Amino acid sequence: MTDTITQPRLGLLGWLRWMWRQLTSMRTALFLLLLLAVGAVPGSIWPQRSIDAARTATYIADHPTTGPWLDRLGFFEVYASPWFAAIYLLLFISLVGCVLPRSKVHWNAMRSSPPRAPAKPARLAANATVELTAPPAEVVDAAREALHGRRFRTVSHDKTSVSAEKGYLKETGNLVFHLSLIFVIVGVAIGHLFGWKGDVIIPVGQTFANTLARYDTFSPGPWVDPNSLSPFQLTVDKLDATFEETVTGRGQFGQPRDFTAHVTTKATPTAPAVKSTIKVNHPLEMDGAGVFLLGNGYAPVITVRDAAGTKVYSGATPFLAQDNNYKSVGVVKVTGAQPKQLGFSGLFLPTATVDKDLGPISLFPDAKKPALALTVYEGELFPGGRPQSVYLLDTVKMTQLRNAKGEPLRIWLEPGQTYQLPGGRGSISFDGVQRFAGLSIRHDPGKFVTLGAALLALAGLIASLVIRRRRVFVRVSPGTGPGRTVVAVGGLAKGDDDGLQEVVDRLVAALEARFPTGPGTDPALEPELDSRLDARG
Repeated sequence: MTDTITQPRLGLLGWLRWMWRQLTSMRTALFLLLLLAVGAVPGSIWPQRSIDAARTATYIADHPTTGPWLDRLGFFEVYASPWFAAIYLLLFISLVGCVLPRSKVHWNAMRSSPPRAPAKPARLAANATVELTAPPAEVVDAAREALHGRRFRTVSHDKTSVSAEKGYLKETGNLVFHLSLIFVIVGVAIGHLFGWKGDVIIPVGQTFANTLARYDTFSPGPWVDPNSLSPFQLTVDKLDATFEETVTGRGQFGQPRDFTAHVTTKATPTAPAVKSTIKVNHPLEMDGAGVFLLGNGYAPVITVRDAAGTKVYSGATPFLAQDNNYKSVGVVKVTGAQPKQLGFSGLFLPTATVDKDLGPISLFPDAKKPALALTVYEGELFPGGRPQSVYLLDTVKMTQLRNAKGEPLRIWLEPGQTYQLPGGRGSISFDGVQRFAGLSIRHDPGKFVTLGAALLALAGLIASLVIRRRRVFVRVSPGTGPGRTVVAVGGLAKGDDDGLQEVVDRLVAALEARFPTGPGTDPALEPELDSRLDARG
């Protein structure tokens, strides 16, 4: 009859303890770190609502089957989705639960003495044995002094041995690296919760006030009040753009050499004006925000009049560059046009020409011979009231105007020219060209925490890779004659250490330099020396 084996039951507390140990293992932390990186991939594939709501709405409308499902799964707001936050928090808990107990163990190990020397150090992986002409006590003192001079912690558990250890900073660096990862997560969390960023295009001569309504795109953190932004003002006085004109080498002509925005700032509307400059990689620090120059381009000054000559649209209209020669696309939306709203879509060409194969192109990025190439639509500019980009024209409920031949109407304008629209719809004028500065304004209160933690992580990683954890043991015993002492030295390393034998040999060389070795140690005597060590062990 076979006895029934009764398996132990964990119970609720046991299962909770098992799950905690699984969560706080380094294997789980690495898996969660990988999962966090994979979870961030959808944020770079699909448009994000917090960055471009119009593009997100357009994507969902263009993909009626997959779009709503992706929206339900949070793929259009990845970094604010519950599943991404769950990975983030689990990684934080896993790292804390993994690192803190290891830190306590390491602290206790650093305060403890090196272990007792083994009875036969010569049997360790790195070893050496020598017979010296000196009393055992002097040899022990000399070995301790030599090891201490090499920054080993030394201790003698008895009168015939020395135990030495070094390399605790290796594990310290490892723990600093993992603790720094925790603070990186904390810094990123602070920046996400309390930080914000916004992008805005400002034509030369115009003033930007740091209010929510003035941003083209604005992404606040969950705990940010958009109505409490710092009340600074910024006016773009001039934008210098320098392009290569003298070099004719392939790939060099027309390349940008420098972009500088000359601005006037005020900390508050009543504060004195301050002249400043913003360059690429040289941001301007304002109260509670950094202003970065991320882009630049052209804003042709366009005026649209109705049939009676009344202005229904006028201003510098930014066009976005599409290539290195600043061939730019843009739209003009005239909501006040009658009887139907008008939309102009087309190109701005800084140095314009018409290629027989490529059509309208720009030969150089600077405004040497500017021109506008436009086409016209009429109808409803904002069908269904859906949000849309100011740089795109939704033509779903619009009709393209045609000329007398029934072809799509094409308009070519150079500065100072006016074109009369057909059917008494008014006119459009190209009054001039201004530049614009594309600015990104950001507030990240956690950036210094993140930067400091990243530097500490790098230092900890270097320390954990460079420093070696080593133990050296010395044991002495009476030699083969009067006044002779047998010295057995052994080394032990944590992990592979090709330099450990060299450390042992240097210690033996230091002892030999201090004490005469006499006739030396015959390898044939090592069994006898081992037996002596056995007798003393």
